[in-house]
Amino acid sequence: MMQFGEAFDKVARVCNLGYPGGPKIDNLAKSGEANIELPITHFDNLDFSFSGIKTAVINLNHKTPDLNKANLCASFEKSVTEMIISNVKKALKTLGENRIVLAGGVSRNSYIRNSFDKLSEEMNIEVYYPEGILCTDNGAMIASSGYYEFLKGNFSNFDLNAVPNLKL
Repeated sequence: MMQFGEAFDKVARVCNLGYPGGPKIDNLAKSGEANIELPITHFDNLDFSFSGIKTAVINLNHKTPDLNKANLCASFEKSVTEMIISNVKKALKTLGENRIVLAGGVSRNSYIRNSFDKLSEEMNIEVYYPEGILCTDNGAMIASSGYYEFLKGNFSNFDLNAVPNLKL
């Protein structure tokens, strides 16, 4: 769910909430209602795309000066969670699994956790969450991985470019 946190960060930035976006959206959404229809993207496979919903939020924010930000955040949170739950259901059925682990910064979001708790009951699956202190930006995980590669003497040339989906 690489794009997941980035989507929250971008929406928080558009709404002038600050960084990191996950906790800011989570807090503001609690005082709002999910009453704004936002586009939900579904694929036949297990891919995700949050570009449509991010664009919709940006456009709504720019075109509607009196837009209730709490309602926008609650609607965004609900729509993104619906996309993720849909794919997780497909993945669990396809793979024959009965457990899932949520990790990364956005996994601390209370709406997302509540939705996965409901999914757990609905599908009789186990959902595991790290302690909240461990649910941080995955950048810490990448940095830690880089540290251990450094200790092994694995270095890259200075012409290395960013590869968002590079395997660790």
